[in-house]
Amino acid sequence: MKKFASLLLAALCAAVPLTASSCGSNTSIDSPRAEYSKEFSGTTLNVFNWGEYISDGSEGSLNVNKAFETLTGIHVNYNTFDSNESMYAKLSSGAVSYDVVIPSDYMIERMIKEDMLQPLDYAKLTNYDLIDGQYKNLFYDPDNTYSVPYNVGLVGLIYNTTMVEGTPDSWEIMWDEKYTDNILTFNNPRDAFGIAQFLLGLDVNSTDKSTWDAAAQKLKEQNKVLQARVMDEVFSKMEGGNAAIAPYYAGDFLVMQENNPDLAFVYPKEGTNVFVDAACVPKNASNYEAALMYINFLLEPEVALANAEYICYASPNTAVVTNPDYAYYGEEILYPDPENLPRTEYFHDIDPEIRSYYEKLWEGIILSD
Repeated sequence: MKKFASLLLAALCAAVPLTASSCGSNTSIDSPRAEYSKEFSGTTLNVFNWGEYISDGSEGSLNVNKAFETLTGIHVNYNTFDSNESMYAKLSSGAVSYDVVIPSDYMIERMIKEDMLQPLDYAKLTNYDLIDGQYKNLFYDPDNTYSVPYNVGLVGLIYNTTMVEGTPDSWEIMWDEKYTDNILTFNNPRDAFGIAQFLLGLDVNSTDKSTWDAAAQKLKEQNKVLQARVMDEVFSKMEGGNAAIAPYYAGDFLVMQENNPDLAFVYPKEGTNVFVDAACVPKNASNYEAALMYINFLLEPEVALANAEYICYASPNTAVVTNPDYAYYGEEILYPDPENLPRTEYFHDIDPEIRSYYEKLWEGIILSD
């Protein structure tokens, strides 16, 4: 995949005197589908996205932000976050202003309720027709007013085949004392609670406090076998063989496996979370028109393909999914046959009282570690 391609490119660069551009990143796209102007050239666009979540020019890939700058003259000030909750905390503090943010579905639902996002002018999002219909009119933005899908994913179980016996098929292995100090889990409450709830057969969007109590008790029981709670740190730990088991996003597994072929992946039989991350414009954005231009640019077939291949997540863009040259065309982990999947559920925004309740439970889980 892209890691192999980067090694080949490095070898070519070492062997023959190629030009800087041929061995470096790409900073422009060939033939944009939409029209772009230099009207906002010289302005700055502040973007807030997940870490490792855009094609950045490494390994000979398209540098999406540089390509946008080349096309429009707009400077992209790009910052990253590692969880929906940390992103929300920063935005809600009012201390910073971003023009484009890319949260997950349930967090978008919450931000809409709290009047933190502004409607998008879809007349200027001329590439929006490329979004697959199954990702439109979803629960978090039923009228497609505030968001444009960016990536799609599923959570599964990553395990090291040299450290784990057999092929696990259940979340239960994350409580197995045989793997004490070799088990990782999410360092955010929604994903961590979700795993316990799926395992116990509970509703991940329940408004019944007893449901969250039961999941919290299960998570406390897990403390004795955990090595760590992680987010982006999962890459180095799993790729380096420093842990045996970790739940994480399917697309990220493909990246990890390229660096450590001993890693394997399953969707546990009890069920798992499916999610959509989407681009939005915060209410306090200072460069709205440039934000729309950027979001439209992310939908360009060439840009969406570069992101899909670099990030390794499933794409909601039909120009990518139907492209036979797409590196992950038909990849079963990213685009599984529904018949081979356990039940999947979206996380919904939870009633504020319940959210506060489970966040306090989470604090208790951490303290009891």
